[in-house]
Amino acid sequence: MQPQDDRKIVLIVRETRLDELIARFNTVQQAQFYVEHLGADFSDYLNEHRRYKEAVTQAQSILRDFGRVQRLERRYLSNFIFGPEDLVVTLGQDGLVANTLKYLDGQHVIGLNPDPKRWDGILLPFRVEDLAKVVTEEIKGRRPIKTVTMAKATLNTGTSLYAVNDLFIGPRSHVSARYALSVGGKEERQSSSGIIVSTGLGSTGWLKSIYAGWRATTASLTGATLDNAAEGAFAWDAEHLQFFVREPFPSRTTGASLVIGQVDRDNPMTIVSEMPEHGVIFSDGLEADFLEFNSGTKVTIGLAERHGQLVA
Repeated sequence: MQPQDDRKIVLIVRETRLDELIARFNTVQQAQFYVEHLGADFSDYLNEHRRYKEAVTQAQSILRDFGRVQRLERRYLSNFIFGPEDLVVTLGQDGLVANTLKYLDGQHVIGLNPDPKRWDGILLPFRVEDLAKVVTEEIKGRRPIKTVTMAKATLNTGTSLYAVNDLFIGPRSHVSARYALSVGGKEERQSSSGIIVSTGLGSTGWLKSIYAGWRATTASLTGATLDNAAEGAFAWDAEHLQFFVREPFPSRTTGASLVIGQVDRDNPMTIVSEMPEHGVIFSDGLEADFLEFNSGTKVTIGLAERHGQLVA
């Protein structure tokens, strides 16, 4: 166990909707005018902002009893260097936990729900009121840990991108993606709206919505009702990924048979781009943090060599 003076705790926070509006319109009053002019309820923005800032202040105060606290805004995650023994606490929605995990290498993460009445929080098992007890037990090694399998996309340039929920490979906008796909000993040239590769953690998100659409379409066209196993969810620590090709278009030069399947350590997926421009790869819904994926670029997608560690 580290002495208290040597222990570093990193508190990850994010901007509220009101913070983002103020950044855009300069003042609260101008933000209020904009929102109310469109007929929305500005008090909801104020209440969310107040509750979140109170939670941040309370969490910082509690954490100072356990070590040195460094507060880090989400937008700086990609440039921050975490120490191997850092204890990481996230205060926000599920997306903040996912965004944080992919920049860590074995550090334990405590997910706090700042506003349980507003957010469900699958990855947020604790409230701020639980923090002192949870940190005490975590420091003593008495808290269970949930392991999260991550995905990794590696380009032939050597650049890589990690994903906690899912990877998207496809066009930047609403045009068709063209590429050559190879997985499980099979190859196919395709034209589609892109490929989703999901982890177990992400299988209750984007992948679930894809399966829901597939089930509804099947029922509408054939009258067949698929059971819940067709929802696609699998364990967070599963040692495989699930891929799904969106809207594949069969033609004389492109196929639509290799559209769903698994990727594991023995069977990675490779994709070679045939898009002259606007091809991208991004992870966990963060379109601003992307890799360019244009003609001739090859990506290998598989399981990451590291795992996320969530305090339970």
